[in-house]
Amino acid sequence: MSPQIKKIFFLFLILFSVITFSQVKISGKVSYRNKGISEANVTLKDTYDGATTDKDGNFSFETSEKGNYILEFSHPKYSATEKAISIGNESLTVNTEMKEQISEIDAVVISVGTIEASDKKRATAALTPRDIYTTAGSQGQTTTGYKFLPGVQNAGDSEGLFVRGGTGSETKFFIDGNLVNNYFSNSVPGLAGRERFNTSIFKGSVFSSGGYSALYGQALSSVLLLESIDMPEQSSYSFSIFPFALGGDYQHLNKNKNASYGVAASISDLNLVTKVLNFETDFIKAPRSISANGNFRIKTKAGGFLKYYGSFDTNTLSVSQPSLEKNYDEQQPSVNGNNTFHSLTYKQKIGRYLMNLGSSFSINKSDFEIGILNGGTQLGTVNTHNEGIYWNSKAVFERKIAAVSNIKAGFELLSENDKTESSVFGAPSQNTSVQNFTTALFAENNLSLSKNLSTSLGVRAENSSFLNQWNFAPRFSAAYRLSEKWVSSLAYGIFYQTPESKFLNQNFKQNFQKATHYIFQIQRSEENRTLRLEAFYKDYKNLVKTQTSGFQNFVLPTYGSGFAKGVEVLWRDKKSIKDVDYWVSYSYLDSKREFLNYPTELYPNFAAKHNISVVAKKFVTTWKTGFNFSYTYTSGRPFYNIVAQNGTNVLLGEGKVKDFNSLNFSLNYLPNLGKKDAKAFTILVAGVNNILGNKNVYGYRFSSDGSLSAPVLPAAQTFVYVGLLISFGIDKTQEAIDNNL
Repeated sequence: MSPQIKKIFFLFLILFSVITFSQVKISGKVSYRNKGISEANVTLKDTYDGATTDKDGNFSFETSEKGNYILEFSHPKYSATEKAISIGNESLTVNTEMKEQISEIDAVVISVGTIEASDKKRATAALTPRDIYTTAGSQGQTTTGYKFLPGVQNAGDSEGLFVRGGTGSETKFFIDGNLVNNYFSNSVPGLAGRERFNTSIFKGSVFSSGGYSALYGQALSSVLLLESIDMPEQSSYSFSIFPFALGGDYQHLNKNKNASYGVAASISDLNLVTKVLNFETDFIKAPRSISANGNFRIKTKAGGFLKYYGSFDTNTLSVSQPSLEKNYDEQQPSVNGNNTFHSLTYKQKIGRYLMNLGSSFSINKSDFEIGILNGGTQLGTVNTHNEGIYWNSKAVFERKIAAVSNIKAGFELLSENDKTESSVFGAPSQNTSVQNFTTALFAENNLSLSKNLSTSLGVRAENSSFLNQWNFAPRFSAAYRLSEKWVSSLAYGIFYQTPESKFLNQNFKQNFQKATHYIFQIQRSEENRTLRLEAFYKDYKNLVKTQTSGFQNFVLPTYGSGFAKGVEVLWRDKKSIKDVDYWVSYSYLDSKREFLNYPTELYPNFAAKHNISVVAKKFVTTWKTGFNFSYTYTSGRPFYNIVAQNGTNVLLGEGKVKDFNSLNFSLNYLPNLGKKDAKAFTILVAGVNNILGNKNVYGYRFSSDGSLSAPVLPAAQTFVYVGLLISFGIDKTQEAIDNNL
């Protein structure tokens, strides 16, 4: 052994001895009515030190901390407890008696088709905002994070959530119960728009992949319910720096802590990134966006809570694509969009009733242009201007019948006013205007018949002024506890959706699109482990049929139909491997539908039969760094060469793209972690999407006569990013610890 190695080894022994002898043992027992509680979490607040109780309720761990601390005890079935302790040089014994939670926690929870991200106690498979940020490949977007869970397709060339054989338009988004009419930024065909709302403004979300509540409608497949943050803990401000984006926000809380307001702004420009990285897309003008938002929250003296959120954003982009038509060689799609959204909610308890009132207002404008060029000379343009004004109001009244049962009822009003102005090569503009007013009435009863059986029965009725008809949609679900850890659930429901405004036609009678859901689930849950198996069948009626002519789509006076069926598996485990959180999901889908320009029932070109996702996260305490990995596999999606011939849609050819594979990695370094009462909280982030550089293909586009084709590719096969986030005013140490261990 060399002298240098001996010195290093000697220093290591000294360091190890110092650490070992400075450790203090803390032990004890956690119990309820003198009986030990197993799998209770015991944590020394603001540190990484802690333990989990054994089957007899005993715990033991060592710490090098000294001074006054708080020892926290928590368990899903019991109320959290804290005890103040003073750590010196002697071992400590701390015992505690926990109290049982209210009986609502004991009741079996209906979870079929639903992943509840706002309630960790009921769904260990839940995704919190921190989960999404630390999922490699999610790009910090809520919807992208959910694509790593069962039932959601990896449709990267279009925005939206494509769920269980449904299109992106079949999933609707709600913020604080209010409908969001344009959740994504404007984009061009083949490039998915990004989310317009920052994930950090939400405290939780509920994603229903089917069989959702009667309180919501106008979605054939699923709903994503997002709940914004309530009152902040204290005033704070923060900013973020990325090579392609800058952002900042300020939140102010008054002295009485019953009112707050906040503002935020950000700017994003991918121009520099497109010059450094290798992009498949030829950008003439790289994607650029500017956004601003504001909020206020007020607690009234009568116990009410008023919450407002408003945002404005604008985005532009322009690309160059080789033409597939014979009379010109290049096309240049571009878009310029402006969107605004306002949401106001008020919650108040009135006697035995809880009243929830909400309203939202949106204005969405977009200018879409396709420049037609040949040999570098512009031959003309195809222009489309869209403007939509939307208003939504909703009232829900809830009364608890017993500790675990309640009834909800209310109404919803939705006004839509869409205008489109289009012209081709300077020809006179064609103007269309669609106005639709939807009235909805709903009621739902959630009843726990026993600790082992719960049911939910709901009904929703809607009227569309444009369609001039009512619909009636019953919903039912039930859950039965098979044993302490196993629960089975089933759901049935009918769901209606008015065709998108671009497909509404005043020249002939149209109907609501209809989907009927049948779902069965079995789930095994224990502390930090969840196994979920789900089977489903979906039947479609009255789907929109279209035919393409040149640059325009025409709605046909006929209806399409289809089905989707499959099985899904989710396994999430935060226990088996120390300090590692991982989940594995698998989805099998069999689906066919006749809709849009499909001449017959075909497997949807946006869906794959097999989807596999693996997500793993490891936080290394000593390095204050989290390492995140994800892998996605999708079997080849079909593509179709469909052309219009003599007034009929004709299938000239079909095929499948190669399988999609993507391995992603990200890390987050928290230099301030562990520092008590830190005034600044810094996070350094970095990541790589598609590390292996797989040449993935989403599909193919074809010329109008079907003779030529070109692949639809991701904007960049591999994307690399680094960034810095700093916040002031709030010590987020414990929050980071809770979400990374």
